[in-house]
Amino acid sequence: MPQIPATEPDGTGLIRLDPWLEPYADALRHRYKKYRETLDRVIEVAGSLDAFARGYEYYGLNRGTRDGEPGVWYREWAPAADALFFIGDFNNWDRRRHPMERDEYGVWSIFLPDREYADKLVHGSRVKVHVLSRIGPMDRIPAYIKRVIFEPETTSYCSQYWNPPEPYLWDNPAPKITEGLRIYEAHVGMALEEPRIGTYREFADQILPRIAAAGYNAVQLMAIQEHPYYASFGYHVSSFFAASSRFGTPEDLKYLIDEAHRRGLLVLLDLIHSHSVKNVLDGLNHFDGTEYQYFHAGDRGQHPAWDSLLFDYGKIEVLRFLLSNVRFWLDEYHFDGFRFDGVTSMMYLHHGNIAFNSYDDYLRWGVDEDAVSYLQLANQVAHEYKPECITIAEDVSGMVGLARPLDEGGLGFDYRLAMGIPDYWIKLLKHTKDEDWHMGQLFHTLTNRRAHEKHVSYAESHDQALVGDKTIAFWLMDAEMYWNMSKDRQSLIIDRGIALHKMIRLVTFSLGGEAYLNFMGNEFGHPEWVDFPREGNNNSFHYARRQWSLVDDPNLRYKDLATFDREMLALDEHFHILTDPLLQPIHFHEDYKLMVYRRGPLVFVFNWHPTRSYADYRIGVPDPRDYRLILNTDDPWFGGHGLVAAGQQYPYQAKPEHDRPQSIQLYIPARTAQVLSPL
Repeated sequence: MPQIPATEPDGTGLIRLDPWLEPYADALRHRYKKYRETLDRVIEVAGSLDAFARGYEYYGLNRGTRDGEPGVWYREWAPAADALFFIGDFNNWDRRRHPMERDEYGVWSIFLPDREYADKLVHGSRVKVHVLSRIGPMDRIPAYIKRVIFEPETTSYCSQYWNPPEPYLWDNPAPKITEGLRIYEAHVGMALEEPRIGTYREFADQILPRIAAAGYNAVQLMAIQEHPYYASFGYHVSSFFAASSRFGTPEDLKYLIDEAHRRGLLVLLDLIHSHSVKNVLDGLNHFDGTEYQYFHAGDRGQHPAWDSLLFDYGKIEVLRFLLSNVRFWLDEYHFDGFRFDGVTSMMYLHHGNIAFNSYDDYLRWGVDEDAVSYLQLANQVAHEYKPECITIAEDVSGMVGLARPLDEGGLGFDYRLAMGIPDYWIKLLKHTKDEDWHMGQLFHTLTNRRAHEKHVSYAESHDQALVGDKTIAFWLMDAEMYWNMSKDRQSLIIDRGIALHKMIRLVTFSLGGEAYLNFMGNEFGHPEWVDFPREGNNNSFHYARRQWSLVDDPNLRYKDLATFDREMLALDEHFHILTDPLLQPIHFHEDYKLMVYRRGPLVFVFNWHPTRSYADYRIGVPDPRDYRLILNTDDPWFGGHGLVAAGQQYPYQAKPEHDRPQSIQLYIPARTAQVLSPL
């Protein structure tokens, strides 16, 4: 029988998954056509997308030859500049001795042969480029530079030619993850308990063992791309190809990633391509003398809420710069994927500052088409170079097809962050009494996500811990955490906080998505907030560190919360619930504050009522089998009261309940949750 040839993708494949998109078929075709046209432009320039995304091998400082002679090439795109001069230690910072040549595309270059410069331009040499432009002469950091250091004597940044005589030798391949993705979001600098900036090697040796032992299988590193202002949390990037030198050398970062792989951890990079720092001397701003080289001119190039600059994703060299940056971190540092920051801001001309009421808002009005095409190409670059690469989009808007394949008309991300969930928890804790929590609304909020797209759920991330806000633990217990977290002290506030902290994390973990994220220290209820040293706090490190001694002390309740978190994650290790698409509501009772649902083979029973417990409560179960209690938030080793015996078995009865032909009866204490497994 002859085969019917497959039709060429046109971007409307998403309609098969969501028939409500049918009226927007023209908009989907337009989006896909725009992506294909941008890809064609790239291929026309470089021959292939892969060649285009290897711009870091051409621009910046790279070993090479000219007419067969070895040496170092330096190339820089600066189309509006009048002249460029390569300067540094190698020529005693002579700003006229080494002029660069310009080609027809505005790319400047110079070649330094080894026969003359092998003993002058050496590994670690300080270098810059002197740019003459309409704004006057200025020493600048090369755009593609791979190493930047802060010089206290000049209170400014300087770039280095980084070419170690002995390149780093990798020992460990990336692990293969078969369960769900369990992400530990971390910041290297604030990872130590000491009031100072931690290093890559300290993180590798002291913090990675904690992360692996806690049951996480991926670590997401923040603030890696070089940023001049530490208190920006790494979000005002100046040098996109340089790993932040405040934490150590590039080889130190490679050691961290190598060690993470040895411990079975994937490593994701928090990638900042949504904006750039405004700085001129150590950033990209006005590099060739214009405001529109890398960024949009005028108001469109400004992000007033972030005080930063916005890339012009329609320019071919901006595409090359950013796509090369994607490939570079995978290639040079062996990262396993990315969390793309600020995706909502990128995709819309209004940066997401509207109420999204219909598909028109995603597909027709206010969309930055160039940015959307860039994100599609970025995912293509990442997955073609490293097929197992993981990409996560930080998007609060719910963009159509964000985490669907390109050939369906999607943007190609593997996951989107379920950003509405942490916002919901904070609003609930701030404005609603426990006894008024609505079970149906809670279940709906945690499961209200675009079908057929994978989501990363989380109760809180670094965003919720920043100064001016509070962690969930602090919302629940506040100042009581300073005095009453000892196990020999009694406090109703602490008891409530401990109970709800576990329940909030468990319900989010089991309902909120196909992956899970936790910010460093929140698994054990780290107190207080995050605030980096700055003028407003007298440059204090007090809130820019993690107090591991709290969780290490067996006499404090923090250890109980950490123990619970580890056992909660083990549900995915043993039962693969994050990757199991089976999720069914079983029973809700608003007055009793009960929630019962199924995720994979497991049954989750929550009693959110602050005071009422229920004896011999009958619930319908999916299978005609006995059930066993495998996780109980009220177990003593989790800081609970042990009102239900560990390992309790519930024999099934052939009595229909909750639209199931069989049921079990169990005791459900107030403010507890139980996870049941069929035997």
